[in-house]
Amino acid sequence: MKYYVYFDAYGYARQAISATELAETYQNDPNMYLKTMCRGISGEDAKPISGHVGTLSFSSQEELKDYLESLGDELNGFYEAEADSRPYNF
Repeated sequence: MKYYVYFDAYGYARQAISATELAETYQNDPNMYLKTMCRGISGEDAKPISGHVGTLSFSSQEELKDYLESLGDELNGFYEAEADSRPYNF
């Protein structure tokens, strides 16, 4: 199944929708979905917020959920010195 995931400007996954929902709600246009997610207020006072929509494919909704929950694990593992993480010279 194909899913469309809105990632905010910091790369955090904020909302995921199925291809069916994209077709029903956003006329099958990922850009319309992005514009909707990036605007907190509709109308003249709307201010755009950065972000992007990623297209992901999973065989079940459970796999999507597991993926979204695991985002950031590699950063936590690095900063918490799990496994063989070695710091870089910044």
